[in-house]
Amino acid sequence: MKLDIKAMALTFAIFFGLGLFLLTWWVILFDGASTEPNMVSTLYRGYSFSPLGSFIGLAWAFADGAVGGTCIAWVYNMLIDKKQNS
Repeated sequence: MKLDIKAMALTFAIFFGLGLFLLTWWVILFDGASTEPNMVSTLYRGYSFSPLGSFIGLAWAFADGAVGGTCIAWVYNMLIDKKQNS
């Protein structure tokens, strides 16, 4: 059974985007906003533990999740095709 590439991309995008968005607000609520560099800000330009940074991170993680979901589904479908043809 093949995976739907668009559905997988959208699922990963929503999961990654909302995950980072909610994590950012969790940190803001308990530790306060901070513009100090962190591990995620080295990957996503403009991201920080701030209200604006949460939306920047949402956009970056959404795009990153979409690309990752597309790649995973594409590779999976290729492997399934290869297995069925042999």
